[in-house]
Amino acid sequence: MYERKIPVDLDCPLRLTMSLIDSKWKSCMLDELRHRALRPSELHKLFPEATPRVLDIQLKELAEDGLVSKTTYHEVPLRTEYALTELGCSLLPIIDAMIEWGNRNTEVFERKYGAAKE
Repeated sequence: MYERKIPVDLDCPLRLTMSLIDSKWKSCMLDELRHRALRPSELHKLFPEATPRVLDIQLKELAEDGLVSKTTYHEVPLRTEYALTELGCSLLPIIDAMIEWGNRNTEVFERKYGAAKE
């Protein structure tokens, strides 16, 4: 697992919050898990541009931070599902605000990345 070279500033709530969701895919996975528990393979299908290894590492970190729970079903084949915890659900208003801001400011992204493809 990644270890920070610079410790997190424990006196800054913003930095503390960002330390939990600062990667490219964590917020997206939390947003998808709001609807139902998902297997890792389902998350891989939702985010095909992300490598499975990266998603697996970030899922593990989300579980270690207590934002998602991991349930393993001892079946053949073994089945694992991830679901939001109460702590993870408490981040949804922040994610919703980020989605709303992105929807209101699409011109910023069009200027930076070009027009969206339909």
